[in-house]
Amino acid sequence: MSAGGSRKAILAAMAANGGIAIAKFVAFILTGASSMLAESIHSVADTSNQGLLLLGGARARRDASRTHQFGYGRERYFWSFVVALVLFSLGGLFALYEGIEKIRHPHEIESFGIAVGVLTFGIVLEGASFRTAIVESRPLKGSRSWWTFIRTARTPELPVVLLEDLGAMIGLVLALIGVSLSHWVDPIWDGIGTTSIGVLLAAIAVVLTIEMKSLLIGEAATDEKAEKLRTALGATPGVERILNLRTQHLAPEEVLVVGKVDIADTMTFRQVTDVIDAAETAMRAAVPEATMIYLEPDEFNPSHVPSPDRNDGEHEDGAH
Repeated sequence: MSAGGSRKAILAAMAANGGIAIAKFVAFILTGASSMLAESIHSVADTSNQGLLLLGGARARRDASRTHQFGYGRERYFWSFVVALVLFSLGGLFALYEGIEKIRHPHEIESFGIAVGVLTFGIVLEGASFRTAIVESRPLKGSRSWWTFIRTARTPELPVVLLEDLGAMIGLVLALIGVSLSHWVDPIWDGIGTTSIGVLLAAIAVVLTIEMKSLLIGEAATDEKAEKLRTALGATPGVERILNLRTQHLAPEEVLVVGKVDIADTMTFRQVTDVIDAAETAMRAAVPEATMIYLEPDEFNPSHVPSPDRNDGEHEDGAH
């Protein structure tokens, strides 16, 4: 569901941004407004970014190779990270530069009505794209707040599209305010509006960069899924104790699970392997994303001192 929802949201955003970019460039040529130029570059960057997200999704579907034996799922995280860098450099920094230049050298806005019409048209299209991203994200968001969803989502494309569309809508409003004040009050407001757009895009890019960096390094499964895995493992007949359990997302829909379990000493080797197989089956049934599970039978050691820096909510028992 998340992969399909991501693709639909990406395509909707790409169509909206492509059409808006053309309209904005035409408006810039007719009006000379720097905020229109900044918004044009912003839309071009967003359209390119959606292309990068689609590229990442396609490359992530490649089969595992000898060099990349766990597959290419993290391609989606990498290209989402690149999107954040493009948004910061091509969108944010360009708008800041253009805005400062227009503050230093302001000039009158030409064809004010055309600028307002194009910006209003852009707000409508971006609103439709933003609505699609919200609809596709809602099943994954659940009861979490939108900010928590963006900070904790393991599917990178939806948070990227959500923040891009939100930034685009706010940017269009800022451009509309800047153009209007420049026409009615003082031409310097065009530069102020452009600078505001640059600050907004840079802030969004920083948030995305931080989140995509965390995903690239490797994040654990959510607390909810980790608890389901522990419950399924602990309920498997023959498993006396969970000594430790670790998870890491190899891709949004692929979770690596490794752990150690205490199994009765009286069991034969065949019985132990049967218990391990049953545990893996139960864990995959509880969390289908757990595509790779490696469990090791071990012996409980009550003298083992748990690590003080655990942050995954587990209570790790002793093992040696």
